[in-house]
Amino acid sequence: MVIKLFHRHSVFSCVCILALAVSITMAVNFGSARMNAKASTEKPKSTVSESSQAVIAPVKASSPNEMRAVWVPFMSIDMSREEDKSEKAFKKKFDNIVSGAKKCGMNTLIVHVRPYGDALYKSSYFPWSHIVGGTQGVNPGYDPLAYMVEAAHKQGMQFHAWINPLRIQLSGTPSIIAQDNPLTKWKNDVSKKDWIATNGDGKYYNPAYSQVRKLIADGAQEIAKNYDVDGIQFDDYFYPTQNPEFDKTAYDNYSKSASKNGKPLSLMEWRRGNINALVSLVYSEIKAVNPNISFGIAPQGNVQNDLNMGADVSAWCSVKGYVDYICPQLYVNFDNPVLPFDSAAQNWRKLVKNTNVKLYLGLAVYKSGSDADNGTWKKSNNILAQQVNVGRKTNCDGFMFYSWDYLNKDQTKEEVQNVMKVLNS
Repeated sequence: MVIKLFHRHSVFSCVCILALAVSITMAVNFGSARMNAKASTEKPKSTVSESSQAVIAPVKASSPNEMRAVWVPFMSIDMSREEDKSEKAFKKKFDNIVSGAKKCGMNTLIVHVRPYGDALYKSSYFPWSHIVGGTQGVNPGYDPLAYMVEAAHKQGMQFHAWINPLRIQLSGTPSIIAQDNPLTKWKNDVSKKDWIATNGDGKYYNPAYSQVRKLIADGAQEIAKNYDVDGIQFDDYFYPTQNPEFDKTAYDNYSKSASKNGKPLSLMEWRRGNINALVSLVYSEIKAVNPNISFGIAPQGNVQNDLNMGADVSAWCSVKGYVDYICPQLYVNFDNPVLPFDSAAQNWRKLVKNTNVKLYLGLAVYKSGSDADNGTWKKSNNILAQQVNVGRKTNCDGFMFYSWDYLNKDQTKEEVQNVMKVLNS
C-alpha cells in the first residue's frame, strides 16, 4: 500500500490510544526503553500477587510455535575491546550465545546488526561497525552476519536482524566516524546537511526527508536480499526528544507549504507521519524481496512515551502494511505504580486490532533479583514465570527477553530457572 507522508492515522491515533493511556501519567523518558517506569504516588490494584516464593502452576502455551526470543545487544558481541578480534574469536563468542540461549529454552535470537548507522555485514549504504572491525569503516575480514544466521539455523533457531533506525552517534560512540558514513558525506553538503539532526551529544538521521527514509528502508531491504534472516526488527529509538529545535528547519518548511492548502499538522502529528511513512516503506521493501520475512517493532511499553517519540503504535497494530508483529517492552512488574504488568499486557492485547499482527511481550530479565523499581523485583523469584502465565492467558503469541547477558547471571539465576520451567511445560 502507498502511505502518504502525512498518514491520516497519525492524526487520529491519539483517539485510539486514550483508552489505553487512562491512568498512565508517566513523565516521558527518551533515554532508552531499557529504563525503569517512573513511580507514582497511587498504586493500582494488581490481579497477580508477587509475594509468594513458590513456583506457580504453568499455563500451557496456546501454540507450539510460541515465540521465545532473547535480545542480543551489540555489547554482547562487541569485539572492539577484545585483544583477539579474529574471526575465530567472534565465532566462539557467538557460538556460546547460541548454545546458551537454546539451553534456556529460546527458539529465536534478536541480534543487533545495525547499532549506530553502521553494519555488522558488508553494506552498500553503511560503513562497517566498530563492533567487529575495532574502528568504524574497517573491514574485519569476514562476514559476521552470515555466520550468525548460519549458526542460529544449525541449532534450529530463528534469527531476526535488529536495527536501530535513526541513531548514528551517541555520547562519543563510536569515537571515529568513517569517511563512507552518510554523516560524513552529508554534513558539508548544503543541500543535505539538515538530513542529520542533533540532540545533545547525539546525532540522528532526520526522518522528515524522503531521501533519509529511503536510505533506511534500502538498508533493511539489503539485509533481506543478502541474508537468510527470518525477521527484521526496529527497536524503540525514534525521535529522541520533543524539543522543536531538533527538526525546526524541516518542520518550518513543511508548515509554510501546508498552510497554503489548509492548517498544517502539529509538530507531533507531523513527526508521527514521518515515522509512519518510514515504517510503511521498510515493510514494503522487505516484502518486495521476501514476503516470508517478518518485520516487527519493539516499542516502549508506555504508549504515551511512544506517541511522544513519533511512534504511532495504534496505527501499526490496526492497519495493514506496517508490521507483522509488535513487541512492547513491558519492563515492569505487577507492583509498578504507573504501569502494572498485568493491566499493561491486557491493554496491548486490546490495542492489536489487526488479526495478522502478532503480539509478543518484552520481559525484563535484567531487572530480576535487582534493586530496580524500589526493590519490588526482590519480592519474588518467579515474577517472570508469572508474567509468562499472564501473557498466555492474554493470548499473546510469545515473549522476548532482555537480554542475553542476564540469562546466565547469579542475580537472575532463580528467576531464569523458574521461567524456564514454565516455558518448557
